[in-house]
Amino acid sequence: MVKTDIGNRSHIDLLVRTFYGKVRKHATLGPIFNKIILDWEEHFEILTHFWEAQLFLKRQYFGNPIQAHIHVDKKVGHTVQSEHFGQWLNLWFETIDELFEGETAFIAKNRAQKMSTMLYIEIFKARHDSTKLD
Repeated sequence: MVKTDIGNRSHIDLLVRTFYGKVRKHATLGPIFNKIILDWEEHFEILTHFWEAQLFLKRQYFGNPIQAHIHVDKKVGHTVQSEHFGQWLNLWFETIDELFEGETAFIAKNRAQKMSTMLYIEIFKARHDSTKLD
């Protein structure tokens, strides 16, 4: 298969669907995602919008990833750990490398890496802040 760069929405859709196919089967991540996500088609659409906004600056995503991840952590009893983000990133990088190459593919990896760090920090802060309220 000849690889190209991530160049349009259909590429992002392929990336998101392929990646989450792996996540759903993953021994550690699968149970978390399969418990939380009830409508996978809706999730694919949301994440395709999200990555299209990240990579091509198209404003079709209006969600709040920080609050979404804090909510997931709360639903799973505050058990999300940095290792989960590392496993997620490994699958993300693997999927990008299988399907694409080029500058936008590199940017997708870089943004995911920065986001994973930021999201984990925000989850940790939210745990600390919620203990003050108890």
